[in-house]
Amino acid sequence: MNFDLTEDQRAFAESARAIFADYCDDEQLRVFDLGGAGYMQPLWQQCIAGGLHAITVPESAGGLGLGMTELMAVLEEQGRALALVPLWEHQLGQTAMAAFAPSDVSERLLPAALAGEALLTVSLAGLQDPASVPRVHDEGGSLRIQGRIGAVTLGAQATHALVVAERAGEQGLLLVALGQAGVERTEGVAQHGLAVADLHFDGCAGAEAWLGERALRWLEPRAIACLAALQLGVSARQIERTVEYVSERRQFERPIGSFQLVAGEMADCQIALEAMRSPLWQLVYRLDADLGALPQAWSTRFLACQAGHRIGHMAQHVHGGMGVDVTFPIHRFLLWSRALGLAMGGAEYNLARLGDWLAHNDTLGWKYDLAEDQTV
Repeated sequence: MNFDLTEDQRAFAESARAIFADYCDDEQLRVFDLGGAGYMQPLWQQCIAGGLHAITVPESAGGLGLGMTELMAVLEEQGRALALVPLWEHQLGQTAMAAFAPSDVSERLLPAALAGEALLTVSLAGLQDPASVPRVHDEGGSLRIQGRIGAVTLGAQATHALVVAERAGEQGLLLVALGQAGVERTEGVAQHGLAVADLHFDGCAGAEAWLGERALRWLEPRAIACLAALQLGVSARQIERTVEYVSERRQFERPIGSFQLVAGEMADCQIALEAMRSPLWQLVYRLDADLGALPQAWSTRFLACQAGHRIGHMAQHVHGGMGVDVTFPIHRFLLWSRALGLAMGGAEYNLARLGDWLAHNDTLGWKYDLAEDQTV
């Protein structure tokens, strides 16, 4: 089997790498840390100018009409650069809107989102935390929202959000305008520096559209693939920088990378990285082929959480005291890994989801012609 990207896909990823490199060297990241900005706004404008914010948006809606494989390649480069921009959230928000929102809503909001005049975010917190599922009810021809969602990425900066909500006993995806009266936003910062906000809905009529359960099932595996691709990039670059460090750092007149324990730990990191890469590629292949992918997504998410934790802490360990020095750049990779792990729900949560699925689909091994593994 050939797991290489095509020439066009590699060119796309290299273009993204060049854009990120202009804004994300160690000094620029340090300046960002001290600046208090919610995200890298100048870099975001370059992403919009380069079309990176609309890779999966259909051509008929004004996007590039490419697949999850191309987006994965770009997000891996974003993770390597530690670029704090809402690429996957804004992108999947637009793509879901184009596919599932009523035509009058998508025709009104998509042009502004594609032009960068509107900013979309996504929160799947309700899949992990029942307290983060607002209730939606019909009143006077409009949808009213009651509840709270915690730590929504760029919740204070975004104009619209796609969130998990409940309506008439059904859990689905809701598109909500965040600039409405009755929406209270409590701002904060995630540990890797990206702005977040708790959203409080007090019976407001800010719902743009109910996209439903089908849209939620479409979004979940794609969001997992995006987060795992970011983790792949973060971990790959973390290993590279750690190898550079242990090749130069000397003790007992030898590079510490020549010590058996250090070499063994770095080998374990590389194994964990490749164990994460293969299921991620399988997942994006299935998504692009419109095949069922939820159990594959949960497996990928577990491996990404596990690998991010293991690689992050091994890298910190071999750096010794430098690993906890916040003036030294390696700590940022661990903070990113932790933030991504939290966004994915953690390894234990994903094992529980996968275990529940296997309890009802107990055929040993996955066969791709099983009815329960098809698109629903």
